[in-house]
Amino acid sequence: MNLLSNEVKAFLGNSSMIRRMFEAGIELKKQYGAENVYDFSLGNPDLPPPVEIKTAMKEISEDADKMFAFGYMPNAGSVECRAALAKLLKKEQDLTVDPADIIVTCGAAGGINAFFRAVMERGDEVICPSPYFVEYGFYAGNYGGTLKPVPTNEDFSLNIANIEAAITEKTRAIILNSPNNPTGKIYTAAELAEVAAVLLAARKKYGRMIYIVADEPYRFLNFDNAEIPSIAKIYDGTVVIGSFSKNLSLPGERLGYIAVSPMLENKAELIGAMTLTNRILGFVNAPVVGQKLIEKCWDCQVELDIYRRRRDAMAKVLTDAGIEFIMPGGAFYFFPKSPVADERIFIDALLKERVLAVPGRGFGAPGYFRLAFCVSEKNITDSAESFKRAMAAI
Repeated sequence: MNLLSNEVKAFLGNSSMIRRMFEAGIELKKQYGAENVYDFSLGNPDLPPPVEIKTAMKEISEDADKMFAFGYMPNAGSVECRAALAKLLKKEQDLTVDPADIIVTCGAAGGINAFFRAVMERGDEVICPSPYFVEYGFYAGNYGGTLKPVPTNEDFSLNIANIEAAITEKTRAIILNSPNNPTGKIYTAAELAEVAAVLLAARKKYGRMIYIVADEPYRFLNFDNAEIPSIAKIYDGTVVIGSFSKNLSLPGERLGYIAVSPMLENKAELIGAMTLTNRILGFVNAPVVGQKLIEKCWDCQVELDIYRRRRDAMAKVLTDAGIEFIMPGGAFYFFPKSPVADERIFIDALLKERVLAVPGRGFGAPGYFRLAFCVSEKNITDSAESFKRAMAAI
């Protein structure tokens, strides 16, 4: 008896490597102790939230006995939370967005899904520079769409010619994730202006809107003070997707948002549609406690220098081991080149040395692997000899 759809059965089969790494990590930690296993597989922030979150939680708890303190609220989010998010966008991007043009979502993932549900028809295509976040294909597929990966340049910068060649009459959106997961690349204003010009020409040619989804949960992780341009100020068809999983270390609270570019004509229609899809997808409204936290703590974040030191420590470990990589400008990942063409062979060699990494083919880039450095600095430095032994074994 077939209990699952064929599509989901295929998804489960393709996720076997990540599942095997997860299960192997559990066994290794039981055998050797968690401190002797170097788990760089998951982008799960280990830092505690800023102290302001603890204070805000206490204040919120004092209102717990009030009627409707945690009741349903508008599907787009509370007035207060949306106003706080407008202040955040102004400070962060010098972007003036009316609070009415912001929707509070169940994480960035919930935001992307609500947006795709609102704008996509079956058969639509979503372009995405490769390497890319592994879930994008699932999100597009949820609504009958297809993810269309487009190779970047060797340094992971945008290849404008490849993007232009990928656009067809079915193109509905392009996802730009900057700083990028898994590469840490930050796209420049010049690159983004070129993308905008290409999309404007394609809109004229095909007679339909092509959106940019600016997926920006790592925006605050900018290690070298590079410019992170506001895409919504460059291209009118931009929706900004953000979350508080990383900057406030609240991934489990599932708090994110969608903000529509103030330059977009008839944006009220899009906002109304996404408010509806936020509800009918089953999200209803973003978690109330999380929204109250954002009202109070929108201007807070974890300490950037901690992640900067970890990045530098990881770079030294890789350099000393002779592993080729491009220094990430943002996010908390390295995406090094495998010393052998099939990176799964090297992943196995690392596993024998109690190092857990993720194969690059899951991100659309065979021959590479991802390391998440959101672990303690000691865990990173202690892994140095394991990386060297894995390289020697190869």
